[in-house]
Amino acid sequence: MPDAQLLAAILDSLQAPILFADTEHVTRYMNRAAITHYTGGEKLLGQSLLDCHNERSQQIMREVLLALQQGEKERLISEDEGERIYMRAVRDPQGRLLGYYERYEEIDRA
Repeated sequence: MPDAQLLAAILDSLQAPILFADTEHVTRYMNRAAITHYTGGEKLLGQSLLDCHNERSQQIMREVLLALQQGEKERLISEDEGERIYMRAVRDPQGRLLGYYERYEEIDRA
């Protein structure tokens, strides 16, 4: 099995949605969980994430991308009673920013 297929199989086995966007906010990859999680599913591939967010969310995404470009690894972008959502940098071996993904963290309030 080629490495790309193996990696896709691993990411598809995760229950958490993984959506990767490049530095232009264009969706380049979604695992199975992301396809079912996000409104529009696979139709988001190749589309700008800015198009499906309101003006305030777009501003946050732009600000966080700038912080990631300046070296930040991750930033909290949303928190509610049950989960936190982070934008997480994806870099190549030389440290150049390739894009980001949203990382979900469940909050145990018990």
